[in-house]
Amino acid sequence: MHIHLISVGNRMPAWVEQGYAEYAKRLPPECRLNLIEIAPARRGKNPDIPRLRRDEGQRMLAALPKGCRVLALEVEGRTWSTEQLAARLADWLQQGSDLALLVGGPDGLDPACRQAADEHWSLSPLTLPHPLVRVILAEQIYRAWSLLNHHPYHRA
Repeated sequence: MHIHLISVGNRMPAWVEQGYAEYAKRLPPECRLNLIEIAPARRGKNPDIPRLRRDEGQRMLAALPKGCRVLALEVEGRTWSTEQLAARLADWLQQGSDLALLVGGPDGLDPACRQAADEHWSLSPLTLPHPLVRVILAEQIYRAWSLLNHHPYHRA
């Protein structure tokens, strides 16, 4: 199974790239994490936010690999404990189909992305900066994998 993190934003700070890469490289080939960056729409003075969000959403949906299970990350989604995420990951691995995680831009996800999602996941009720979400997602997926595989990384 491949996990595709489809995220609006590019030109991330070095600490984001390093943090993401550190956890992504720890994952085994059967649970590979693949980052697909979607360039954010240009926001000038008085931007038309719905139009910009729609543009980003269309490009996110176009980047979805065929046959993926789609999870939209948003504040209104369901929250999972580490143990619940590990159980979900076990289910996804058993199903064998790829997984796509959609992370919107500064103005959130387009409604079309929400509609296309099979599930909605919230990392926190807090509003998190989008660059940090990449690192948190990579770390939590690695943590869930380590829990499933009795790796000492997870010590709860």
